[in-house]
Amino acid sequence: MAELNEIIRWLDTLLQPQDFSDYGPNGLQVPGPPEIRTIATGVSGGLQLFEKAAEINADLVLVHHGILRDAKPTEIDEYQYRRLKTLFDNGMSLAAYHIPLDAHTEVGNNALIASAIGLDEQRPFALHEGKSVGIAGSYPDGIATEELIKRVTAAVGGREPLVFAAGPDPIRSVGIISGGASSYMHFAIEQGLDAFITGEPTESAMNEAVESGITFIAAGHYATETFGVRRLGELIAERFGVSHQFIDVPNPI
Repeated sequence: MAELNEIIRWLDTLLQPQDFSDYGPNGLQVPGPPEIRTIATGVSGGLQLFEKAAEINADLVLVHHGILRDAKPTEIDEYQYRRLKTLFDNGMSLAAYHIPLDAHTEVGNNALIASAIGLDEQRPFALHEGKSVGIAGSYPDGIATEELIKRVTAAVGGREPLVFAAGPDPIRSVGIISGGASSYMHFAIEQGLDAFITGEPTESAMNEAVESGITFIAAGHYATETFGVRRLGELIAERFGVSHQFIDVPNPI
């Protein structure tokens, strides 16, 4: 058993959310019981995740995408009401870390994807409001495009990515930004990287990749953002002596 405030302080110290501009608040979004025995982690704060967390008697739900955003609606609508009611009725707190978790060079989505696909010489890559959010790295001896696609597919649990293989083969340099980061491909192009990996494509991604001569790989917004929050749950369990379960609510996007 651990104190909720201690866990949140540790997460805030690790991820430094105050250093990032984001679309909503990072950290504790919905307070619940002061003592934590069980943590549920998941990608997106939604009713289905919260209901599954209640089934395992979670005291804290930790997600990548929270339920509080700057965009409208600013009022509590019927969907937000159901989410909040489920949290309150089951005595569950909610915490969320978005861009700070993407960006972290050890426990972030991008760093963990880079390690999963065997990328060497990892370094911060691409900027969001002046802060690095991605990871770039290299294959010094080169890697066949087909092999890179296989590694990405395996890393995200077998989901076949969307690929525009317009870059050199073999591939020697890769940039990674998980989630909906197609618009950040220009950083990879400007730095002369051979490939760019993200989660969710935009319509313009094909032309941009083909005309720039870079291999574009979109492995799923959800699929590329399971890494960081799961790792946080594992670390909290180890550090604070609580139980942890990652709850998969698959999303094809």
